[in-house]
Amino acid sequence: MPSRFALLALLVLISTSLLAQEREYYVASPHRNLPFSSGVLVGDTLYIAGHLGLDPQTGKPPSDAEVEARLVMDAIKKVVEKFDMTMDDIVMIEVHCTDLDLYGTFNKVYRTYFQGAFPARAFLGSAMLLRDARFEVLGIAVKKKLP
Repeated sequence: MPSRFALLALLVLISTSLLAQEREYYVASPHRNLPFSSGVLVGDTLYIAGHLGLDPQTGKPPSDAEVEARLVMDAIKKVVEKFDMTMDDIVMIEVHCTDLDLYGTFNKVYRTYFQGAFPARAFLGSAMLLRDARFEVLGIAVKKKLP
């Protein structure tokens, strides 16, 4: 049985290895003055910040929930593509929604963004989102290794 010292040394080695991985940050233009990155790539894993489906002209959510769903998924797609990935590289999506009756509306748009199997997903009710948005979406993608 390994000693506690050996286990501690292994844990430190693994932690140091993870901390030493290069990170690449991307900030989408509407977020330039906000205190977060739109996406952060660590190794082959991309962490996608929460995005809203705002009209680029007004900075507000459109009156049509389906249009808003498309705008938010376009924002996610833009981050993924910035790191030379596709939507099918996404492994986890979290959707926050202020009206759970919009589940079907969101799914109608959502399913058009994926070619293969869908990522794991949570669809969560939320009392209120920034800028009166109906949807906020965040996720994790893992870059596929080529054979």
